[in-house]
Amino acid sequence: MRAIIQEKYGGPEALRLKDVAQPSPRKNEVLVKILAASINDYDWCLMRGKPFLYRLMFGLLKPKQKIPGMELSGVIEGLGEGVQEFNVGNAVYGDISEHGFGGFAEYVCVNEKALSLKPEFMSFTDAASIPHAALLAKQGLIDVGNIQPGNKVLINGAGGGVGTFALYIAKQYGVEVTGVDTGHKLSHMLSIGYDHVIDYTRSDFTQNGLQYDLILDAKTNRRPTDYMRSLVPGGQYVTVGGNLGRLLQMVVLKRWVRRIHKKAIDIVSLKSNKDLAYIEQLYEAGKITPIIDGPHKLSDVPKLIAYFGQGKHTGKVVVAPWDK
Repeated sequence: MRAIIQEKYGGPEALRLKDVAQPSPRKNEVLVKILAASINDYDWCLMRGKPFLYRLMFGLLKPKQKIPGMELSGVIEGLGEGVQEFNVGNAVYGDISEHGFGGFAEYVCVNEKALSLKPEFMSFTDAASIPHAALLAKQGLIDVGNIQPGNKVLINGAGGGVGTFALYIAKQYGVEVTGVDTGHKLSHMLSIGYDHVIDYTRSDFTQNGLQYDLILDAKTNRRPTDYMRSLVPGGQYVTVGGNLGRLLQMVVLKRWVRRIHKKAIDIVSLKSNKDLAYIEQLYEAGKITPIIDGPHKLSDVPKLIAYFGQGKHTGKVVVAPWDK
């Protein structure tokens, strides 16, 4: 089978398209023929081996995991011993990162717990874009952020995967949503329903005097005290990821901020594939429409990861089908 192989850390040159042996499922694993996969921040960090924490988790000098890719959809073509939830021929999708990687290939073997049945009404391309970003948005806004009707919400990193899904979810509550991003994304953000947009290259939303009930942050690129200026009394800031140094500041200072500013800082610890049924309901009702950059070819993955890391994409960058 063809797969994107990573044997060192670096730029796009660290990744190569190669022919490798097709895997066989072990106990509790299924063999999935991958029909679509998407690019995430994990892929960008793992390609470069930065921040250094990733090397501590995935290989100090070179990556232990040779095939990157964590979010996919496809069809089950084989079952390992003990598999109970699926049958050959089932269409599935999921965020497989808690059980390894391997999504940028024609086939992957993964524990059955990493996957959910794909609804018939959902395309494979859309399905590959949903599990990670949509659930970060859902858990950030609802489970952690406790979004309420009438809130004023700001989303930082609004034109990417998390940001676009977050808009659709927030709008189910009848809230006013402001999105922060730049470039060609701004007009697109308005077209899909953002009430206001801020170009971060021209205006710092933490300095403009406007305040929000809830901030959902996919970038986390400012000091905790900067965000506090943009929250109303009792407001809540929720981060789903971003700059590692700033995230560590959030962890250290969240109790102090709550005590001094009377405002909350929370960090989403993603529960992979939890509440996919909620997203499926919105999708079937036409209330969520994944924004797809692509689909692209498997051979383009190295340059697409760099493109993702530069923040030039809108929505989710998807790779599919493999035969083009």
